[in-house]
Amino acid sequence: MPFSTIVFETLDGVARITLNRPERANALNQAILEEIGQALDEAESDASVRAVIVRGAGGAFSSGFDLKEQMERRPTGVEQWRPILRKDFDTVMRFWHCPKPTIAAVRGPCLAGACELALACDLTIAAEDAFFGEPELKFGAGIVVMILPWIVGPKVAREIILTGEDRLSAARAREIGMINRVVPAAELDEAALRLARHIAAIDPELVKETKRAINRALQAQGMLEALEAALEIDLAIEGAGSPDKVQFMDIARRDGLKAALAWRDAHFPKATP
Repeated sequence: MPFSTIVFETLDGVARITLNRPERANALNQAILEEIGQALDEAESDASVRAVIVRGAGGAFSSGFDLKEQMERRPTGVEQWRPILRKDFDTVMRFWHCPKPTIAAVRGPCLAGACELALACDLTIAAEDAFFGEPELKFGAGIVVMILPWIVGPKVAREIILTGEDRLSAARAREIGMINRVVPAAELDEAALRLARHIAAIDPELVKETKRAINRALQAQGMLEALEAALEIDLAIEGAGSPDKVQFMDIARRDGLKAALAWRDAHFPKATP
């Protein structure tokens, strides 16, 4: 199947999805979400595929859900936002539910919805130049997939989410358990392939059932129900439209996204030297 926003390839038992919108820092618009789903359908149905890697083209993993597309579509109210957030949520969680092990290979920015996608993967390898974050609250948006507390615990998750942290280094992400490994940037792709091929050498049914057992440990604690409840909260937030989000989007439409980000950042005290 031809793709326009991703590259999908199979490499000796490993399916690799490359988010391919480098001119937009691989922002996750509705088209790329649709194609990710199609690629995962292919990977899951192909018996020769035993592991899945997701990475970004160019210097970024992804900047998150596409704000430019929101600016153009201008969704308002719960009913317009519901199908958008549902697709956002379901695409991210495909990596969690995929019966084959999923690996995120991250370089550069990995923010907001893209950070959630990397967290939903079974394993995450990051280049030394990678950075992570959940900046949504800083411009009046909510969190689509509230998976971070389940990965790092509530105390650390509160700090990242409530401060809108958007420059969490790969080293710090490794320290708090967001990711598994940090490697030199030049070695990222090979490291991800090496790990995927190692897992691919194991009996695939054994891997599938063991992944299901690991996921079940968190799901038994109510994880999936909590994520759905958090999605409903985010739907209410976006449906109502916070004043900060409205103003942010108005500035972005009028003066560009860079100006809107500058307006957002001006709200916060500068770090002391």
